[in-house]
Amino acid sequence: MNTSSNLPRVSIITPSFNQGQFLEASILSVLEQDYPDLEYIIVDGGSRDASVEIIRKYQDRLAWWVSEKDKGHADALNKGFSHATGEILAWLNSDDIYFPNAVSEAVSILTSRPDVGMVYGDADLIDDAGAPAGQFGAKQTSYRQMLRGSVHIPQATTFFRADVWRQVGPLDLSLFFSFDYDLWVKIAKASQVLYVPKRWAKFRIHSSGKTIVNDDRCYPDMLRVLEREGGGWLSWLRLRMIARKALYSWMPWKFRLRLRKMLTFK
Repeated sequence: MNTSSNLPRVSIITPSFNQGQFLEASILSVLEQDYPDLEYIIVDGGSRDASVEIIRKYQDRLAWWVSEKDKGHADALNKGFSHATGEILAWLNSDDIYFPNAVSEAVSILTSRPDVGMVYGDADLIDDAGAPAGQFGAKQTSYRQMLRGSVHIPQATTFFRADVWRQVGPLDLSLFFSFDYDLWVKIAKASQVLYVPKRWAKFRIHSSGKTIVNDDRCYPDMLRVLEREGGGWLSWLRLRMIARKALYSWMPWKFRLRLRKMLTFK
């Protein structure tokens, strides 16, 4: 991609494992961004489907890529970020998609707000075929609100400063589901996080996705983060976990989307 010395470099990491059916759309959504200085890294976990062939189609436009066994999602991301040279960092999972102006709009906000360590926006929900499936209930949150369970951050829309990452990273490999929540809590504790009402990504909800398959592992991970931050056993977060289970954990995932705006944090 063309570069401009007047703009900060943005490094985007895509972790992937056996997501060949969605991967190319994600890759193209990054490569077709209108931002001039973008560094793109793909970390594949040793996929056995067509993923590697898809990555090779675009390898001349990648800063670095690898396909090898890893320790999971967070490990793949840590590996990718270790190769990143950008001043602003982000990751796009291999089943999600950026809107064309996502990077340039995020950079514009971060460059105009030096007090902000991370910015995030709105995300549409889509299904396996890419058809609309609703909207993510994004809104402004804070460190204290996150510890109460009010997260409301669509991961695919997050962009954060590399110097903040160096301060609070890497991702905790022991948190299978909520390593991103853990990162946001750490960033919000160290800096300011800012929500802007702009559509930056499409977040894919599908039957084999991590959010659906391992949904019951979300709150135990989040409670571990709360305990680390000094929270007690009785908390708003634990009450939200109980309410979530009682209200809809038994529902088919398509019905859960109707309650997502109120109770879903991934």
